[in-house]
Amino acid sequence: MKAPLLTRLDPTAPRHYCYATWMVMDSGDDLLLAFVPLSLSLSLALSLSLSLSLSLSPSLSLSLSHQHRQPARKPSIFVRTEEEQLAEMEARTLSGARFEYHNATLNGVRYNYILAEPPSGKVVGTIFLIHGWPDLSLGWRNQIPFLLSKGLRVVAPDMMGYGGTDAPELVSFYTFKRASDDIAALASHLGLTRIILGGHDWGGAVVYRAALWHPELVSALFVISTPFAAPRLTYVDQATALPTLRYQLQIRTDAVQEYIGLGDAQNATRVRQILNTVYGVTLPGGGSAFNSSGDGFAFELLDAVTEDTPLMTKEELDLYVASYTSDPFNRTLNWYRAGELNWQDELALMPAGTDGGGGGGAYTAKFAQPALYIGATLDPAMPPILSTGMETYFDSLARGEVNGSHWVMWEQPEAVNAYVGNWLAGASVLGTPTIGP
Repeated sequence: MKAPLLTRLDPTAPRHYCYATWMVMDSGDDLLLAFVPLSLSLSLALSLSLSLSLSLSPSLSLSLSHQHRQPARKPSIFVRTEEEQLAEMEARTLSGARFEYHNATLNGVRYNYILAEPPSGKVVGTIFLIHGWPDLSLGWRNQIPFLLSKGLRVVAPDMMGYGGTDAPELVSFYTFKRASDDIAALASHLGLTRIILGGHDWGGAVVYRAALWHPELVSALFVISTPFAAPRLTYVDQATALPTLRYQLQIRTDAVQEYIGLGDAQNATRVRQILNTVYGVTLPGGGSAFNSSGDGFAFELLDAVTEDTPLMTKEELDLYVASYTSDPFNRTLNWYRAGELNWQDELALMPAGTDGGGGGGAYTAKFAQPALYIGATLDPAMPPILSTGMETYFDSLARGEVNGSHWVMWEQPEAVNAYVGNWLAGASVLGTPTIGP
């Protein structure tokens, strides 16, 4: 029996997400219809083009088309039942919106990215959404429908090392400069000359740098959680300079990979423990097996992490676990290892007359683009106080603060979206000729 040609949602599957699909199988002369558990159907469909009708949130019905190129890759998404989609469409769907996965080779690396289009003829601009660690393009599932409702085309890549994007071993592939250039290459691939950028965690750091490296491309930017850190003449290790980031000293080592297992022996249960812990799941007696201001993960405590995060559904978490076991987990941690390479690149951003860019002055340039910083009051690694003084580097900086953790865009999506929406309108970001496609 050959591989499946297509999948169709099973309307009798459990509420919220389907656990099985009807699959059309090609047996040679005949097409056979089989009801297959989702876990099996995923493995059968790895190298196929899938076209699925799905919904990522209660406010949008979407369509996915994605071709997997590597046998080890997992499909990039789970899907809700047709019954739920129809109910949601009737209630709150933005009519005519389209959502697809695509591939593009950018500067020699294969990227996987979400492309979501608002109704035809209603596009007022394009926004790229850049995720961090440990996340995927799907991390923007609560923001994509909202941004589409504003008439924006949305592009959300799986960043280097994550999801369906390649995961090179060399740390040099994970620098801000490289990511910025890849974003510019993706914009060019899509025929875009001006884009808005949004980012979270490492994605926020990338957004700031992309706006510095490609100011002609980036018309506006918003960042969740991550404060701006200006380029410096001398290298400063943020993990030792900022007590709240001490955990990065452990993350840079191979300790996490050794705990999870090497190669094909990566333990999905342990990956799940790591993800749940970072997403805020506590130990049975209270406290966490992760301390951002301390030594990072207490591996000896992780076996006690048996509950799943409430920040996503079980099926969404299953997807994340599958994604993080499809390539060496360690590759996603290369973002933490690129600090000195970033510093070397950014000497070119220092003002003329300074050493390395030539001479001894501090970084004094300002972002001309309108910007928004949204702080999360309960973020232990990047509390809003770290953003003090950011105004120095921006001509126009708006601020928001939401009561939530580092994952505030999942915990408080309506509050986050409200800040973004008000900023888009109030800063005259939308409706200007400079941000159109």
